[in-house]
Amino acid sequence: MATIHAPASRPVGPVILAPVAAALFQILTPMLPSLGIGAPIGSQSDSVSTLVTPAGWAFAIWGPLYLGTLVFAGYQALPANRYDPLLARLRWPAAGAFLGNGLWALYTQSFGLSIVSVAIILFTLGCLLRAYRTLAAWPTRFSAGARWCAVLPLSALTSWLTVASTVNIAAALRFHGVDAGGSAPLIAAAVLIVASAIGALALLRSAGNPPYALVFLWALTAIYAAGGSTSAPVALAALAGGALIVVATLIGLVRGGRRKWF
Repeated sequence: MATIHAPASRPVGPVILAPVAAALFQILTPMLPSLGIGAPIGSQSDSVSTLVTPAGWAFAIWGPLYLGTLVFAGYQALPANRYDPLLARLRWPAAGAFLGNGLWALYTQSFGLSIVSVAIILFTLGCLLRAYRTLAAWPTRFSAGARWCAVLPLSALTSWLTVASTVNIAAALRFHGVDAGGSAPLIAAAVLIVASAIGALALLRSAGNPPYALVFLWALTAIYAAGGSTSAPVALAALAGGALIVVATLIGLVRGGRRKWF
């Protein structure tokens, strides 16, 4: 007998508007340095770069990521989607993540990559992981609209923030004067392996979510191109991490991910 899903509770204005407002906020805050408020995030990052900081070109991904958040915000606000049960579960976590991105940019541009920036990015990642778990556990097939406008942007953003949180922690340690000295390459390599193992576990638990995997590989490639070009341990760790991500993705897809994500 077919299961009938009860409609989601009637969303009120703020529930619909929160993702829209937060998405716009996160896109506008990085523009403040052009108005003389704070320093560009790139320069703040360069001042405390480490062996796990990705090459500069990697951050171009923020363009598609920001576009994806706007697509999600607009999609969930469409009248036809306001009572969608999946979107009802995603709205607040997504709004929290978009808000966190904006707050992180606002703080970092003014005060640098301190421990406070770590707290903000971990809050943001927590919101995204909640959305990611919802997507991974969703029992029915996604519609084409949900796949492109919710699954893709939120999965990609979760993946990038998974790596970015690790990079932020390393940068914050340097910001506060913690220097590993001659052990830095080995510590950076170990950090990369741990981060990749976390990403692989997330992929195994989500049936090999392809957008998550691709963005994670993008980040590892950029780390290989930067820190890996000066440190053999970092280069090997980036390659090993990439292998973990690929294997976990393939296992997840074989275990039902192809039906879930495609």
